[in-house]
Amino acid sequence: MRKADRHLLIRQIITEHTVRTQDELLQQLEKHGVTATQATISRDIRDMKIVKIPDETGQTKFVIFQGLHSSDNEKVEEQRLAQMIEEVVTKIDRVQFMTLIHTIPDNAPLLAAAIDDVTMPEKVCSLAGFDTVAVISRTEEDAEKFFDFIQAHAVL
Repeated sequence: MRKADRHLLIRQIITEHTVRTQDELLQQLEKHGVTATQATISRDIRDMKIVKIPDETGQTKFVIFQGLHSSDNEKVEEQRLAQMIEEVVTKIDRVQFMTLIHTIPDNAPLLAAAIDDVTMPEKVCSLAGFDTVAVISRTEEDAEKFFDFIQAHAVL
């Protein structure tokens, strides 16, 4: 199956069914006759900007991030970042020149990518783990400004 066709099927599956894990997604794909590896599914999730959000029971499920997309317009990227912060950030800490952003599990890499897409003089780089993004700033003042930006958009 071509990548584009697989992406369409994944979109349909997570729209029509509650999918909580990559294994569940793999099982749903197999029901449709598609065999894929865990690595392929991980790349598809990243490419399609699929995130996990809590459902009405508090458990997380896959959804397609509905942010705005435009690589030409920095304001649009900043709005997309703000929306993502609102949807996935659970806690924020600042330690000297670093801002630590805690996310819903498995959303840190996507948030770090959104942070990297926005030009901000207050950040040098971001590093992502499973559910934490570390953003490094040049100075404590820059880190404080970046922290304030994240805090202004987070629903904590």
